[in-house]
Amino acid sequence: MKHREPASPSAALSRLFDAEREVRRVSAELSRVRPRDLLVALRAAIVDARQQAEAEAALRLVRIVPLLGELEGPEAVDLLIDVLDSDVGEARWAAGEELRDLGFERFKEVALGLERALERLPDESIALVELPLVIAEIPEPGVSRLLQRFLAHPVADVVAAALEAATMVADPRVTDAVRRLVDDTRRVDMEDEEGEVADGTIGELARDAMEMFEGGAADDA
Repeated sequence: MKHREPASPSAALSRLFDAEREVRRVSAELSRVRPRDLLVALRAAIVDARQQAEAEAALRLVRIVPLLGELEGPEAVDLLIDVLDSDVGEARWAAGEELRDLGFERFKEVALGLERALERLPDESIALVELPLVIAEIPEPGVSRLLQRFLAHPVADVVAAALEAATMVADPRVTDAVRRLVDDTRRVDMEDEEGEVADGTIGELARDAMEMFEGGAADDA
């Protein structure tokens, strides 16, 4: 079999520029599609992407995410959360970043989407573990109310994620919800400062969070 020489850098760059030019042309074309029709197409594209091998699924889902971010309304948020529920890490990261950005601009839409997610997604959903940290840095009072719901979730991994997010939110309502978990014996994987993973309990995580709250209060005094 004859060895194929790699393309020259100039030729490769030329093809890259051609590909980007085509992406921009198609993106402009999609921007003229009615939002309702585009949502229907994107929903079908997500279903199809999930049936592909991981690399192809990542390529498609990552490209779908910014298109959803340009649309308004509950369905676009729900579809972003569906991408966040993917097994593909790259797609989850892209969807999480898009939802966080939307939360800064249109928090009510995102908050309502999270409330729907808590009702419509199965308890073991990956998205429910991701969502608390997605909203933790958004400076909105409604974040505390949402975190309280995640802290009360029946799945320990979801609660653990909410506890991590809670340490980023200085709100007495969240502190009270965390305090109620200090004797919780459900077991979860815990990661230490060196990145080592060990088995622990929700109660241990809650006590760690309370120490951080109390340390922050002492620093403020």
